[in-house]
Amino acid sequence: MNGAERPPARSGSPERALLDLLGLAARARGLVHGMDAARKGVRDGEVLAVVLAADTSPTQSHKLVPLLEARGTPYVVCLTREQVGAALGRPAVSAVGLTNPSFAKRAMELAAALAHPRDAEEESHGGKQH
Repeated sequence: MNGAERPPARSGSPERALLDLLGLAARARGLVHGMDAARKGVRDGEVLAVVLAADTSPTQSHKLVPLLEARGTPYVVCLTREQVGAALGRPAVSAVGLTNPSFAKRAMELAAALAHPRDAEEESHGGKQH
């Protein structure tokens, strides 16, 4: 395994749940995939949230991130292009635009849990322990 590869996501982890959600959203036609489709969806007001792969080239990221920030579209940078693509049943994918409100909301919740796993674990057990 080279340095760019990551081990598979653990079952029950927020990462695995996010990948599963992306797969479900793809099957339900609740997303668009690819940098151009995500940019067009954001411009047209159809994309409600974006998952941007962490290993997306800076050139590609600079095409999308300013647009997301200007439009106030929530986004998260996580996972790899290969992980996102595999979740969708496609080759490597740099960006996914979620068009379904429920999928978009849940994806952002799971992404927040990836960024702050301890907080998400405490919330799932009924609040923080004092």
